[in-house]
Amino acid sequence: MLNHVYSCCLLDLDALPITVEVDITRGLPNIVIVGLPDNAVKESKERVRAAIKNNGYSFPAQRITVNLSPAHIKKEGPLLDLPIAIGILASSGKISPDTLKRFVFVGELSLDGRLRPVKGAFAMACAVDPRKFSGLILPEENAKEAALVDKISVFPCQTLNDVLQLLADPCAVSPIKTPLPCDWQHHSAYDIDFSDIKGQAHVKRGLEVAAAGGHNVLLVGPPGSGKTMLARRLVTILPDLTKEEALETLKIHSAAGLMDPGLTNFGLRPFRCPHHTASDVSLVGGGTIPKPGEASLAHNGVLFLDELPEFNRNVLEALRQPLEDHAVHVARAYKSTKFPARFMLVAAMNPCPCGWLTDPKKECTCSLQKVQRYLSKISGPLLDRIDIHLEVPSLTAPELLSKTSCESSRQIKQRTTQARNRQLARFQRSKIFSNAQMSHRQTEEFCMMDAASQQLLKTAIDELHFSARAHDKILKVARTIADLGNEKRILPEHIAEAIQYRNLDRNLYC
Repeated sequence: MLNHVYSCCLLDLDALPITVEVDITRGLPNIVIVGLPDNAVKESKERVRAAIKNNGYSFPAQRITVNLSPAHIKKEGPLLDLPIAIGILASSGKISPDTLKRFVFVGELSLDGRLRPVKGAFAMACAVDPRKFSGLILPEENAKEAALVDKISVFPCQTLNDVLQLLADPCAVSPIKTPLPCDWQHHSAYDIDFSDIKGQAHVKRGLEVAAAGGHNVLLVGPPGSGKTMLARRLVTILPDLTKEEALETLKIHSAAGLMDPGLTNFGLRPFRCPHHTASDVSLVGGGTIPKPGEASLAHNGVLFLDELPEFNRNVLEALRQPLEDHAVHVARAYKSTKFPARFMLVAAMNPCPCGWLTDPKKECTCSLQKVQRYLSKISGPLLDRIDIHLEVPSLTAPELLSKTSCESSRQIKQRTTQARNRQLARFQRSKIFSNAQMSHRQTEEFCMMDAASQQLLKTAIDELHFSARAHDKILKVARTIADLGNEKRILPEHIAEAIQYRNLDRNLYC
């Protein structure tokens, strides 16, 4: 007997509707799964067999053919366990086939019949057509995430028996709803704060400018100066995610399986910190079947690269295109994929191999050649794409022991949000959201300077040999500094401060 069960599978970051066709015929007992299944899908037959038996049902001793349609799409993961089990039970006469047409089934089965969570529940809920189906049946752990999509009813189940009871009497179970609350941005609260940081006033100012304009940052300083501590607190002063950004971020993290059942990380800007041994594929995405990398997981948030020169050169160079395009393009023989990657890059490094070049208390043991070789691990084109270079000095004893209260993240965030709102108003007819995303033409249009500012910038370019890209970066940073001061025009003091944020261009460490 042939039956059709409807499901979904992940394709990149989106979900694709899948029809699971199950046919039971006379023959030697066997299960054959066709339709380009991967190994996890092929192993479904053993999980399904055990789950059906352990829930008190007899498993048909006949030939079972399972076709996953469309057959030309590669199916991955164990999320098709539940629809395969439902199809076998329906073809065995245990379930009425008419009820199957009303629902979409997704879920991994354990051997005792419990439903385990799957990746991409939010994308799958988005893919369900409410004109064709009454609801989505999936594991309980994925229910809140999927229920954010209000166009479809979501029915959470804990076991295979729960699913069968729901199919027997659909009216007895009410779907759950997770409405997006009006105050959902209350989630953007962190357990770390800028007030934890003592001293480093100029570094905090630089990070405030970076947060206000979405600029990339490089922190340079000796070990223990607080580079990582500062970088981790940058997300606390970034403006709140908009509803569209929050759902966009949710979709990426859902597909990667990084959303917790309670959605406690919903509304938080991502902060990703890959180890310096990471490969280029893990950082920017790719693989035989393309998957998003750390750059996409940091979308709408911060990508922090600690010990920047220790990363492989090819890994760092792979970031150059995403930093410009705000997306990762992965091309394969059978298809091309685009992953969003609009993130702030924050990198940290020592000024030299031993780390003490700029420290007044400890003597550096590195020769000039070693320092130059160390700094040359970071290519000029990559440095050009980092807008702000900040020197992070070691703290003095009085600074460490000081009891003076510092500005909190909430206070700084108010200023960065106001500056970002001015940018949104400025770019309302464009597809950009911050000064850092301006094109060369937009830079010329919106970065208006008086004669004194133009002369100062011209002198800096002539004396310090800034590149054309560095020239644009200075203008963008100066525009952000002006926005923080609520100035319509860029003044000489804004240009001067922006120039101070190009330390490595001025070879201050050689």
